[in-house]
Amino acid sequence: MEEHGRNSLSAHLLETDAAAGFEVTEDFERFSQMNDIFTRAFWDPAVKTADTEAFFASYRMEAAPRRGDGFTQKDFALRNAAWLISDLISERCAAEGLREGFQGPIRADTPVAPDKADLGPPAAEASEIKAIAKLFGADLVGITHRDDRWHYKDRPDTRAMKPVANDLPDGLSHVIVMGHAMDADLVETYPSALAGAATGREYSHEAAIVMQVAAYIRNLGYNAVASMNDTALVIPYAIKAGLGEYGRNQMVLTPEFGPRVRFSKIFTDLPLAVDGPRDLGMKDYCTDCDVCAVACPVNALPFGPPDFGEEVAAGSPSTLRGVKKWSSNAEACFGYWATLKSDCAICMRVCPFTLPREDSFGKRWFRLATGEFGARGRAVARKWAAQRAKPRVRPKEWWARLRG
Repeated sequence: MEEHGRNSLSAHLLETDAAAGFEVTEDFERFSQMNDIFTRAFWDPAVKTADTEAFFASYRMEAAPRRGDGFTQKDFALRNAAWLISDLISERCAAEGLREGFQGPIRADTPVAPDKADLGPPAAEASEIKAIAKLFGADLVGITHRDDRWHYKDRPDTRAMKPVANDLPDGLSHVIVMGHAMDADLVETYPSALAGAATGREYSHEAAIVMQVAAYIRNLGYNAVASMNDTALVIPYAIKAGLGEYGRNQMVLTPEFGPRVRFSKIFTDLPLAVDGPRDLGMKDYCTDCDVCAVACPVNALPFGPPDFGEEVAAGSPSTLRGVKKWSSNAEACFGYWATLKSDCAICMRVCPFTLPREDSFGKRWFRLATGEFGARGRAVARKWAAQRAKPRVRPKEWWARLRG
């Protein structure tokens, strides 16, 4: 029965690969988190530079430059305050080499109840757990099967920056993926330290939300492991859970918020009905749109169609190999972040799918862009997007709005 179950699940994963548009080669290998560009910044001399050390120090106000609009002490102060809750969680087990939520899962503070709650059918329970996640503050929720291909083959022990086992408890068969929308007004000020508050705010939000939902599940008598950037690549999980499609800018494009979303996840044995990937037409629009690649100040984003990234991967251990997709130059991207002393995300700001769609124009544009009226409609959408593209909002204008 167990062997039949594994074979059945493998067949399901292959089916969802096709539905998600994933092409995975036979020589695909799981990614080592030691080679994540942010982890490399702690141990790899090719990435660990004076700029990167100052980048991390700026989050402690030890090296925050006082230069220009968007990079004042007040801008850095707001950004760092936005990160506070996430930072408190990530530092809890630092003495043990575990940076929770980033280089290791979030440890549970709630024991699993000895008795399992009497749940309804998997579909009903899936609907309920989504409602619970949104009650705690998640903006998007999808559910998919666990797929170990996307799990890091090892994680760093942050004391010595050496690889250690990246294990989860047995029996965790499902993944609940939650999306957390970033503040639209702050995103409009990228690149700036001020805009970094949009990132930090959602990391702090998602830390609380993912821990609370996991605690709820554990109180039901089922296991649940809360996870943010740790343990597994969240992008393929978000796509498999039907929350969006992969974009040229290396982000998940969601119909609700475009790429303006952070993701968290929970690994659980709670019996749940799963969602499936959706053909939203957004990736197809990306194929003929290069706005983000043109806007990138260091040419880190690719032009042309997606490929297996062999050329990029040959010069970068931070590139996932064996999957057909758009691949960025992670070293160039993070190098620019280090220069700014904050995250960049110009590619998020300029993405047409980030444009608000609350008005009739926006709704019409989205229908054109996602292929409802075919290739001609997409061409019109690209023209309209160019005409409606918003320039960067100056951070001092954001502060003026805040003061009213």
